Amino acid sequence: MINYGFSKTINEPFDNVLDRVKEELQKEGFGILTSIDLRDKFKEKLDIDFKKYIILGACNPPSAYKALQYEEDIGLMLPCNVVVYEKEGKTGVSIVKPTVAMRVIDNEQLSEIANHIEEKLRKVFEAI
Repeated sequence: MINYGFSKTINEPFDNVLDRVKEELQKEGFGILTSIDLRDKFKEKLDIDFKKYIILGACNPPSAYKALQYEEDIGLMLPCNVVVYEKEGKTGVSIVKPTVAMRVIDNEQLSEIANHIEEKLRKVFEAI
């Protein structure tokens, strides 16, 4: 397991896992601000064939708003990234740990928000 995120491999098709991840994020109050398909981008920009690999930029609006009230430049650390990718015939899922990302910022109020968001993301991770 990586120390900066939650990560696991699931023995299910990529598209099924991607749908479940999005559903579970929504259940915990996250919207998807961005969806980056690296397979398409690498093909378009580099003419490289790459495995399925999607980066989702997940945002919990109430927490993001609150964080911006405490630290105007916190947008540099938002949104929370979730990746879904092909891995040896299975599907990998990794979710950033906000508490780790926020360690670089010395702001106790942000630490509390990061803990709250990490618990929500842990629920997403455990549900998939």
